[in-house]
Amino acid sequence: MGLIAWLIIGGLAGWIAGNIMRGGGFGILANIGVGIVGAVIGGFLFSLLGLQAGGFVGSLVTATVGAVVLLWIISKVRQA
Repeated sequence: MGLIAWLIIGGLAGWIAGNIMRGGGFGILANIGVGIVGAVIGGFLFSLLGLQAGGFVGSLVTATVGAVVLLWIISKVRQA
């Protein structure tokens, strides 16, 4: 998968996760960052569970799940 595809998936995943967790996105650069870090976290979590997702939609789902987990962790750290 090329760099442009990673940026698109990251941006979409970050935007979706932002809408799920707090009702809005963070801006395009932050969405991309959250989505890309979320993809790493989601890939790790999916591998622990023995799940595998392929293609554009699978990558988007994996990145979104990871981004939601990332935002949840950030919200818990900020509360402490």
